[in-house]
Amino acid sequence: MYYLSGGSFDKKFIKPDSRIKKLGFMQDIQKTEEIPDNEKLETLDVLDAAEVEDIETADAAIRVSHTPSMELFENSIFPVLFIDQHLKIIYANPGCKNMFPFSKLVGSYFVDTFGKFFELEDIRKIRDTVIKGDNGFSWKGKARIKSREIVTVQTKVYLFAAEMNIKAPENFVIMFDDVTEENRLLLRSVFMSLLEASKLKDNDTGQHISRVNLYSRCLAEELHHKPGYERVDADFIDNIGFLASMHDVGKIGTPDDILNKEGPLSDWEWSVMQEHTKNGAFILSTYPNPMAKDIALCHHEKWNGTGYPFQLEMDLIPLSARIVAIADVYDALRMRRSYKPPFDHQTAVRQMMEGKGTHFDPTLLDVFYTSAPRFNALFEKNKDT
Repeated sequence: MYYLSGGSFDKKFIKPDSRIKKLGFMQDIQKTEEIPDNEKLETLDVLDAAEVEDIETADAAIRVSHTPSMELFENSIFPVLFIDQHLKIIYANPGCKNMFPFSKLVGSYFVDTFGKFFELEDIRKIRDTVIKGDNGFSWKGKARIKSREIVTVQTKVYLFAAEMNIKAPENFVIMFDDVTEENRLLLRSVFMSLLEASKLKDNDTGQHISRVNLYSRCLAEELHHKPGYERVDADFIDNIGFLASMHDVGKIGTPDDILNKEGPLSDWEWSVMQEHTKNGAFILSTYPNPMAKDIALCHHEKWNGTGYPFQLEMDLIPLSARIVAIADVYDALRMRRSYKPPFDHQTAVRQMMEGKGTHFDPTLLDVFYTSAPRFNALFEKNKDT
């Protein structure tokens, strides 16, 4: 077993093989000499901290070190891989360690390690680019780097030959460009504009919307490592921490005289008010994550089936909507309304617990109860001024 470690073998032992060469770097000067069998290899300056399982991969890594501008790849902020003609990874720059949730890259096969992040058709195109030379040994596409513990990383991917002007290249560069944040900002900015428009019609403050986001994220974080909530991954937490704010966006279609009426609503007015859930679901139906639509449509459903608009009950209510229901009602209890004064934290929690198994999911409400001090802290930090 060979250890490529931060530019040297760090005096590790390797399998004896006369083909192994000692390679010393001094800027652009490279020197090689044969190493006798069974001799300890003191230093092998190569590329990256990784384990290499076979001689062929070690040899390939040494060849890659001769690639022009290798120092640029080593210092690049972009994650860069080198693969050989068999799609085996022979080099990974330091940027890869910051993006990819893998302990080992060098020596593994690209498709085995990264295949799940690409569409099947793109994997075929990558293979054909390397093996058949499609598009002049070059390809560009996209990948979604996903794991339960990290928010999905959206990337543009570029593949091209490492050697120039060679009919059959042996090594290829794969470069990743993280576009997660710019995609998120582009998508969310459109819906934030819509949310701002809806706030012009509603007496609820912007702080209420922000707090519902924070409470919802708090509950999701508490669920993250609980058995039975495997779907509550990093993406779920990140998404609900934004989409919870969209729960009442459908009120943009509710008449002002009903939305802002002082005192109780008539039966007809109440039926019109309830339509905001369907309106919100319609508005958010174009959002690429169905969580947005689920929250808008179902955050007024109740665990016992007495909510609206469809009288869903228990687990038929989407988990995201059950979470937002708790967040929304808690904050409503803490706020001053035309029909009630603001409640203190203890009173609000007590009233929430009275809805266990009727209004609210009992398991989620237990989680709320244990994390109630966090809710209070979030309210106090973000209270209306």
